[in-house]
Amino acid sequence: MADLSRRLAAETLGTALLLATVVGSGIMAETLTQDIALALLCNTLATGAILVVLITMLGPISGAHFNPAVSLVMAMRGELKGRELGLYILVQIMGGMVGVWIAHAMFAQPLLQASTHIRTGGSQLLSEGVATFGLIAVILAGIRFRTETVPWLVGLYITAAYWFTASTSFANPAVTVARALSNTFAGIRPVDAPLFILAQFLGALLALALMGWLLQPQDKPA
Repeated sequence: MADLSRRLAAETLGTALLLATVVGSGIMAETLTQDIALALLCNTLATGAILVVLITMLGPISGAHFNPAVSLVMAMRGELKGRELGLYILVQIMGGMVGVWIAHAMFAQPLLQASTHIRTGGSQLLSEGVATFGLIAVILAGIRFRTETVPWLVGLYITAAYWFTASTSFANPAVTVARALSNTFAGIRPVDAPLFILAQFLGALLALALMGWLLQPQDKPA
């Protein structure tokens, strides 16, 4: 991978473009239709597609985490140093916030907002744990068996998880923080964000533990 400054720039850029897509497509969907299912479909397709593009484009530079939960898992696997982990998380959050503000500006909305979109309850938290568990499992299995497919695996998984989770699969603490700053279709109330983030990290750690065992190289027969 590239030197640290370029890796951090790639993580900032990637997370900003991801959030600009998530929030911007949500605003566009609300503008075009009052049908919630159709709006969610538009938001889903845009998010899945941009993930394929961003991971393919920036993966060789920074690993294309764009997600503190992914960075934590990679640090625990020895692929990031402690200081690098802190910086990755910092720029991911900053990039996500910038991406939200860019989306607001593109649609002539106030830059500074706080979401009033209620996302709370046990089903929502379970959904975030499941969504993040699945994301980490997909990434680790992809790295283990078919590295070149990871962009597509992640994009397709998030596209699916939008529909099979009650929370619409944030699966990303930086995304959660950023979406709390947008009172749009994609938003989440700031008061609901901390438990979402906790559920995401717990799901990520559970996936790391299980997949670490499941993906061990097979012993050769004697």
